[in-house]
Amino acid sequence: MNYAFEWGTILRAWPYLMQGLQTTLLLLVVGVVLGIALGTVLAICRMFGPRPLAALTTGYVNLFRSIPLILTIFWFYIMMPGVMRVLTGDPNLTVGPIYAALAALVLAEAAYFCEIVRAGIGSVRSGQMQACLSLGLTRWQALTNVILPQAFRNMTPSLLNQTIALLKDTSLVYVISMNDFLGAAVRIGQRDGRVVEVFIFVAVVYFVVCSAGTWLAGWLQKRLNPGKA
Repeated sequence: MNYAFEWGTILRAWPYLMQGLQTTLLLLVVGVVLGIALGTVLAICRMFGPRPLAALTTGYVNLFRSIPLILTIFWFYIMMPGVMRVLTGDPNLTVGPIYAALAALVLAEAAYFCEIVRAGIGSVRSGQMQACLSLGLTRWQALTNVILPQAFRNMTPSLLNQTIALLKDTSLVYVISMNDFLGAAVRIGQRDGRVVEVFIFVAVVYFVVCSAGTWLAGWLQKRLNPGKA
């Protein structure tokens, strides 16, 4: 294989790659923060809500966990402008790909975070809820002050693992031509004719970040559960 590697293209394109990396980090942070918040609400509704609400929440979770994320992103990008025009009455309203991607990632990831939060709440001994109620606390006060803090401590490694998965999933926004880290790398590689170098560089970055996150999740698991180490 006579291929002359030219790694200088990475240095020359670094400012453009940084813009893509910033977009990826934006998608990641918003997806994690809002995904956990919505997922927590869904988990509470599913576990403690009235039967119709619990059934509706279960359907939501099953729906988004059954559809490939790339299709969710694609359909949000196509349908969101039309839906927003109907809701606002503005026929000229446009929705950029960044908003479509954020909406798709948050709503899809909330389904996965819901199951993680539900498992975290289930890991807290059920007797603690009865103890809180017997002391005069409301169910909401017991959840927010006693149950959820312990649950989040127990599920921290799982949340971190799902965050790593989301980091990799953000690369799927290429389907709507967003300039994320991978999308920027593809454009640079095609422009300079150095696709191999750029793809190797991107793979190394993802590998290092995801490996560090996996190690941290394992370390937290041992730290939080020393008896199972």
